[in-house]
Amino acid sequence: MQPYIPNALPITTLDYRVLLPLVGQANAALARYDGLLQGIPNAAVMLSPLTTQEAVLSSKIEGTQATVDEVLEQEAGLIKEGEKYEDIREISNYRQALYSAREYLKDYPIRLSFVRELHRILMSSVRGQDKTPGAFRLDQNWIGRHGCTMEQASFVPPNPIQLPDHLQDWEHYMDSDDLDFLLQTAVVHAQFELLHPFKDGNGRIGRILIPLFLYQKRALSQPMFYLSEYLETHREDYYQRLKAISAEGDWNGWIAFFLQAITTQAAQNSTRVSAIQALYEEMKLAIQAATHSQYTVHVLDAIFSKPIFRSSDLTAQMHKEFGIHEKTTPGLLRQMKEAGILRELQSGSGRRPATLCFPRLVNLAEGREVL
Repeated sequence: MQPYIPNALPITTLDYRVLLPLVGQANAALARYDGLLQGIPNAAVMLSPLTTQEAVLSSKIEGTQATVDEVLEQEAGLIKEGEKYEDIREISNYRQALYSAREYLKDYPIRLSFVRELHRILMSSVRGQDKTPGAFRLDQNWIGRHGCTMEQASFVPPNPIQLPDHLQDWEHYMDSDDLDFLLQTAVVHAQFELLHPFKDGNGRIGRILIPLFLYQKRALSQPMFYLSEYLETHREDYYQRLKAISAEGDWNGWIAFFLQAITTQAAQNSTRVSAIQALYEEMKLAIQAATHSQYTVHVLDAIFSKPIFRSSDLTAQMHKEFGIHEKTTPGLLRQMKEAGILRELQSGSGRRPATLCFPRLVNLAEGREVL
């Protein structure tokens, strides 16, 4: 099989008669979601469980097996070794890449150097660290069953000699304005996956770039729109639609699939954001009633950003960030536990602090009862 030769951008063979009605539906659904996003005063804190869920599901597409609650438990020191620990490290790196990207995009547009930095974070100290983290590939690679030759491959990405030129064209296309930003997002994602510029991690980097590009195009007020739930659920269709571009030049089929993904995921994300916002407001009242504390919002933000935690870590955080006396926080945690807001996962013993969880938020992020 010969290396794939990418289409020049923008794509000139799109059937707008078929695609524009889908564009309208996707734009409307995304606008409704962003309206909710704009109404949240501290979205990065309140929606951090969705960021963790995105990291879990995007990594799951690549074969990683771990859940949101397991990621949070590992961060609280409850999972310390084994294959599960390695999976969780990959997920934590993905989330760190998302957080770093948010900060970068406040001041700069997406550039190839930025994409390489995301890859470096993603592959740091995990199983793919021998796959040249932060560097575009210099060798010909291919995709197929384990051990297959290039002739037996199901897809052979572009020749590495031409890859830098294709990547430059991809970067220039992101700086331009196509007919519609959602059409353009679909093309940006697919072209990146087909270029396959890294030895490993291409799928995850490509999915990270979706909300970042929408934010850069001002389609989102914050880079927080996660598509991996839909793509993981429709994994076979996802791969088949991408493959049909390289095999048959079927960009229309891919873009129609992508727009449907946006429409469906925007509705699901809107429902989940509304539920998280309602839980936040409910807990504000419940914590105030249980503790009668002036620090209600500080504690609430802390357990939303980290819903499984060691009591000593939260005590230190409250003291460092808000000057709350280190003898005050344990009392607040005890009152919240007595009120049923928090649950003890592991009791304290000797010098080991207790590990607590905020079960309603973890269950909401997982979409099922896990705690």
